[in-house]
Amino acid sequence: MRLGYRRAMSTPPPPGERIAKVLSRAGVASRREAERMIEAGRVQVNGQRIGSPALNVTGADRITVDGKPLAPPDPPRLWLYHKPAGLVTSAQDEKGRPTVFDNLPEGLPRVMSIGRLDLTSEGLLLLTNDGAIKRRLELPSTGWVRKYRARVNGRPQDADFAPLRAGLVIGDEKFQPMQVTLERQQGANAWVTVALREGRNREVRRAMEAVGLVVNRLIRISYGPFQLGDLGPGAVRELPRRVLRDQLGEDAVPRAEPGGQRAGTKRPGGPPNPPPGKGGKARAGGTAPGPAPAPRGKRRT
Repeated sequence: MRLGYRRAMSTPPPPGERIAKVLSRAGVASRREAERMIEAGRVQVNGQRIGSPALNVTGADRITVDGKPLAPPDPPRLWLYHKPAGLVTSAQDEKGRPTVFDNLPEGLPRVMSIGRLDLTSEGLLLLTNDGAIKRRLELPSTGWVRKYRARVNGRPQDADFAPLRAGLVIGDEKFQPMQVTLERQQGANAWVTVALREGRNREVRRAMEAVGLVVNRLIRISYGPFQLGDLGPGAVRELPRRVLRDQLGEDAVPRAEPGGQRAGTKRPGGPPNPPPGKGGKARAGGTAPGPAPAPRGKRRT
């Protein structure tokens, strides 16, 4: 009887989802950035300015950001981008350096990067319009391997990389063991492949410095099942929806409704991706796209 009384007196959770989560799914910003926008008074719900993200909303609520109605959320999408060296992976840079988002092709919606590559690094950078996918793929618990090709100055021997394979300790940081393969010597430099399961700041460079080597070129060639392949510098290619759903599951990427967006969605700068079964098998990696569209001007992210 007492248990039943407690159940009767309990307050059911409010319907809907937290406002910051809704903003993130709509591609406005990451959830944390959306919370800051709310606290800054930039978000209104049903004509009332809100100051706390502790609010649930439903599809019946009218949401505006900076006075503009919130657009219906797009379905989750993921792009492969070949980041050139010399671009900052942030929406804005206090030093005025060019950013990834300033140089994306025309036609992309508002996107967020999954993880980062530092200024001088290049290679595969994943972009998404969905904050939940961004958070999911950045979590170390996913266990996805990030693979890099690093060019280091010097003539290292395979045994030099034993500390990296065992798991380095730098200061108070404990690095997970890395898979390191010495590929070949090229003049005064050597090429090394490094695979790791976490995304610490400048991890590959710092690990190499710990064993006396300086990285003078760093290229990310894969992130989990997604491969850079022959994607040219500055080019972007969207993954077919079926491939994304196969990799992340239907809870993250629901099946398209009839008449909704399908795997043959047109990608910027090229013809539609063929649906699976037409024009070749869809893969997480794939062939190179056509010429990259011309970079667009300054854009908001």
